[in-house]
Amino acid sequence: MMSRLKHNPQLLTKLVFVCIFLLFVLLGAAAGYSQPASAAPAPHPASQATGYAGSQACGNCHKDIHANWQTTRHALAFSSPIFQQDWTKLGSRTTCLACHTTGYDPNTGNYVEEGVTCESCHGAFQPDHPEQPMPVKPNADLCATCHKTSTDEWRASPHVKAGIQCQACHDPHSQTPKAESVTALCTNCHKDMGEGFTHGTHASAGLECSNCHMYTGPRSGNPIEGLVPTGHTFTVGSEACIGCHQDTVHSRAEIIKLSGEVAEVKDMDAETLKQKVQEQEEQIATLESRSTVRLYTGLAQGAIIGLMTGGAAAWVVSRGIRIVEEDEDGQEKS
Repeated sequence: MMSRLKHNPQLLTKLVFVCIFLLFVLLGAAAGYSQPASAAPAPHPASQATGYAGSQACGNCHKDIHANWQTTRHALAFSSPIFQQDWTKLGSRTTCLACHTTGYDPNTGNYVEEGVTCESCHGAFQPDHPEQPMPVKPNADLCATCHKTSTDEWRASPHVKAGIQCQACHDPHSQTPKAESVTALCTNCHKDMGEGFTHGTHASAGLECSNCHMYTGPRSGNPIEGLVPTGHTFTVGSEACIGCHQDTVHSRAEIIKLSGEVAEVKDMDAETLKQKVQEQEEQIATLESRSTVRLYTGLAQGAIIGLMTGGAAAWVVSRGIRIVEEDEDGQEKS
């Protein structure tokens, strides 16, 4: 091949050209694949022209609410390391910004402010506020624009039939339950649940209602696009039991069997128990002797197979040593 190239400069030139061309094509494709798609333009300063005033303007009057909101997941919806990591994996798709920023414009890709701010839920600032209120409907429709998984689960729960909306349990500003604990929140309505055996024993063990009624399996990774179960159907399935009782949930039959044997033992007299112990000791001795026999039998079988296999391998190797190679002139060489 090299001699042909030396005597054919045109062929060599074409080959070099094709190789370099393909190399740069591959490098360009690799760079384009690894480089995330262009993110939305940096947020421009909020102004009256956009209709948004910005969260800081709201905080000038609503200081306590703004202070509680600043450290919540809503406030950090854009800057969260989890979101940034998954957003990069998805190629920095601008559609994600509809839920993770405020004032996102799908036509331009611009957004007004990072995170879910006051105006994400209350709407753009009203120029004559506070005379003009900044209303927000207290129902799940607003939450469903982003929290689709949770609201879909909620629609399949008894809560939706009872008219219990998101805001009945969640404080939208602090994103915490409207009680000192989850159990305290649930018992506002479910007052007598602790009297049952199941609820009482679990409560005594320090479990909250959500440990069983909002159980979700352990996550193996960060949720991409937020599509993860959140337990808002409030039903208790077998996976909730297995989550804690994994070692016993499949041994119930054995537990019942052992319990029956214990009950039988209580009814035996001392002489019967002594005889039963003797029988069990004889069974143990028999099993031990059988185990010893199996051990020596296995050793003997292994030795026989080893001798046969080793002998065959040694014969093949000895035959290989005796093979001689012939050189190009037909002469033998050892």
